[in-house]
Amino acid sequence: MRSLLLSAALLAGLSVSTSASADRWTVDPAHSEVGFVVTHMLISTVKGSFSGFEGTAETDAKGALTSLQGMVKVPSVDTTNEKRDGHLVSPDFFDAATHPEMRFASTQVKANGKGYQVTGDLTIRGVTKPVTFQVGELKGPVTDPWGNVKAGTTATATINRQDFGVSWSQTLDAGGAVVSDEVEIELALQLVKSAG
Repeated sequence: MRSLLLSAALLAGLSVSTSASADRWTVDPAHSEVGFVVTHMLISTVKGSFSGFEGTAETDAKGALTSLQGMVKVPSVDTTNEKRDGHLVSPDFFDAATHPEMRFASTQVKANGKGYQVTGDLTIRGVTKPVTFQVGELKGPVTDPWGNVKAGTTATATINRQDFGVSWSQTLDAGGAVVSDEVEIELALQLVKSAG
């Protein structure tokens, strides 16, 4: 009985120690980008971004990434064309009035060379599907002139917008869609280590 209690105490101590050694990071929106790329009319690409977003990450005692979460404000979409942006937030695409946010929450993080494969639940337009991001090496940490500890990485994923109910489409006379179903997500993230 004494041995069992001692083992339980040691496990509890290990759990506390592991938790205490984990670091939490916040995405710095001033030095990060959330973007996407689609093919237009089979011949060119259109890029867009979102100016409103937030996110967090966690690393273990060795500095390895263990979790990643994020939220994007749909009405902040910007493709440098006001008319197109208005169409994107309409019910034809994101339906921002009903679904003003997109969210991602990791469920699994695997090392992949110097980077990671981060799988999680992506929610767009109220539909949640598993998506895997290819995350680059976590660079840093470095300390900026104001004493903030920072790190940085990139992440990409490819999704089919039809899977999330973003189904508007028009067909070209010669065949093919005006806007591709395949969407490339591109993230450039600068992270700030949380105090404590």
